[in-house]
Amino acid sequence: MLWRASGAGSRNSGPKWRKSAVCLPPLTHLRDRLSERRPTMTRLSRMTPRERYLAVLRYESADRIPFQPGWPREKTLKRWHAEGLPEDVNWFEHLCKTIGIARPYGARSAPWPGPNVRMNPTFEEKVLEHRDGHYIVQDWMGNITEISDEYDYTYIRAAKDFVTRKWHKFPVETRADFEEMKKRYRPEDPERYPEDFEARVRILRERDEVCAINIPGPFWQMREWCGFEPLCILFLDDPDFVREMVAFWSDFVSATLDRVLEAGVLDAVHISEDMAYKEKSMISPAMAAEFLAPAWSRWASEARQAGVPIVDMDSDGYIENLIPVWIESGINVCDPVEVAAGNDLPNISARFGTRMAYRQGVDKRCIAKGGVAIEDELRRLEPVVRAGGYIPGCDHGVPHDISWPDFVRYSRMLAEMTGWL
Repeated sequence: MLWRASGAGSRNSGPKWRKSAVCLPPLTHLRDRLSERRPTMTRLSRMTPRERYLAVLRYESADRIPFQPGWPREKTLKRWHAEGLPEDVNWFEHLCKTIGIARPYGARSAPWPGPNVRMNPTFEEKVLEHRDGHYIVQDWMGNITEISDEYDYTYIRAAKDFVTRKWHKFPVETRADFEEMKKRYRPEDPERYPEDFEARVRILRERDEVCAINIPGPFWQMREWCGFEPLCILFLDDPDFVREMVAFWSDFVSATLDRVLEAGVLDAVHISEDMAYKEKSMISPAMAAEFLAPAWSRWASEARQAGVPIVDMDSDGYIENLIPVWIESGINVCDPVEVAAGNDLPNISARFGTRMAYRQGVDKRCIAKGGVAIEDELRRLEPVVRAGGYIPGCDHGVPHDISWPDFVRYSRMLAEMTGWL
């Protein structure tokens, strides 16, 4: 018999449950069934969050799978506050308390060690024009963009919410522009690392949380400089210029990371690319291998030489045809594996085996539908959980069409699936 939600229940207690005639095994028994078939979740002594994260993503035995349901944006939290989430609490801690699990944090946190790879100095942020419900702004990267006047340019500086932009002008349109841009990226800039870097390293040596850093990949960074369409044209019309920009970015990142890699405190390097649409990548896998893989391979190799076990590629969109290039480049984890883009994670996992691990991959649209749709979606992902190498969670930021009761319901089921309940 299958247990299904039959109503929202109270805001804090979550859904009421009833027996359904659907002849499928209940999610509440999934943890036991998975541990019987593969030693992904075992009765090990209590692991730290860091140990658990590394074990799962390396296809090793773990006491449970990290609980990472997803992260809401500003509008999402605004809705949740109207639906019962108190405004004066940490939403994640309140969620854990609501579903009845221990806070999945360690006792010794992992401070950010640096470096900051953003341009320095940045461009002046300013509003150039206000018309028809929109701001035309210059952002910190030098782009001229148009956004709704519901927001301001600080929403471009940090991803506080889902903000759609119309692009008007980009800072690198010529080689001369690029020469000027390069001056903003000096690895030796003392502001690249926090002043108390050595003190942070000492704390990190005793951590039980994951220590990870994020860097923009070459495609991401060139798109910020040149704009998406102009960059795609450059791949065809001036490939040497593309290679020059990739080489510069590869050198800059490598030199800037050298200090933190030498400290030996990183567990993961996350590369952000966002290089795919629905059902297609933005450039072909062959182009990715030719132009981008040299930078990826270099960074992955340097990370591994420094003892960093995880190199994670973050790309929205359809990624299955890019995964072979990533694997060849030394990347061993990817996210968010968006379902709406056409990614079929059970098939992808079966195809690539233990050569690639995954994070997220739960269809946000199913969470928004609620009820049986959530159950069916988690059941779809059972083979991936069973195979190991997978930390399930919402397949991007949690959008505001997901209600608080449905997110609580989904999180409770996810906690059962990952061994927390």
